[in-house]
Amino acid sequence: MSDNTIRAYAAMQAGETLQPYQFDAGELQPHQIEVKVEFCGLCHSDISVIQNDWKSSVYPVVAGHEIIGTISQLGSEAKGLKLGQRVGIGWTAESCQHCDPCISGQQVQCTGEKKATIVNHAGGFADKVRAGWQWAIPLPENLDPESAGPLLCGGITVFDPILKHQIQATHHVGVIGIGGLGHMAIKLLKAWGCEITAFTSNLNKADELKAMGADHVVNSRDTDALKAQRGKFDLILSTVNVTLNWQAYLAALAPNGTIHMLGMALEPMQIPAGMLISGAKSVTGSPTGSPAALRQLLKFAARKNIAPQIELYPMSKINDAIERLHSGDVRYRVVLKADF
Repeated sequence: MSDNTIRAYAAMQAGETLQPYQFDAGELQPHQIEVKVEFCGLCHSDISVIQNDWKSSVYPVVAGHEIIGTISQLGSEAKGLKLGQRVGIGWTAESCQHCDPCISGQQVQCTGEKKATIVNHAGGFADKVRAGWQWAIPLPENLDPESAGPLLCGGITVFDPILKHQIQATHHVGVIGIGGLGHMAIKLLKAWGCEITAFTSNLNKADELKAMGADHVVNSRDTDALKAQRGKFDLILSTVNVTLNWQAYLAALAPNGTIHMLGMALEPMQIPAGMLISGAKSVTGSPTGSPAALRQLLKFAARKNIAPQIELYPMSKINDAIERLHSGDVRYRVVLKADF
């Protein structure tokens, strides 16, 4: 077995159980780094790619895009990194670095040769993974590597809108759906100083959500409870992938408020133009975040001692971990520990 052989767990066809898989990654490119995987989060997006829900998967699929590990190889063009350094790799593995978005610091919006870590690219359900050096994010020393992986996808997904919408401690923010993304949003917003309302269909979580930092917990299926929120929110983050009563949430926005979509709800949103115009309200969305935003997030998480709540599995039990995720009972993120 050569130094370029990568051992992994792969789906050979859509929806299949993952199986051991080896492949030759070839010579490391000058702009790349190679990381020896220590931990990798398991995200719903991994399942979507394994199942080809988005019709973009290329098989075999080696998923996994919440990666923590140490640099084992450095390409000749890699800058500011060193062998043995612990880094994280999230949803994006490559960007062209020369298109207008890349030049402006928005590499996540790259219009050139951008590669997702798990689409036509081998991800972190493996002993090693490769990426462009700009997307290898240095891990602060006081951030726990075991639980840090989900920050690289779920964490940045909810953190980036906080930056984009210039959220301040005086703002009231709602979070719809308290799962992997939503629970990280609560923790980050609490450290940011905001007033937080958690919208959940499971009120059995109420005490747990308040312990995380939610000031209020509202039943997302209770029409009267939603009506009582009218005019309260500067920002509402939606992390769910189902259709909701969007007009009720628009009514819950304060003037100039925004609903920001993070969950991939597949049905078109029914939104009256008058509700946007009358309160100067908006509906926005975003993917993950740039390398700069990722670095900001990890520094903030280290400073404020923010860590996702995880369930740890050995990577050799990856199919059991996927079944656990399907159960809907995960509190709140599954992380795999490499044991090749």
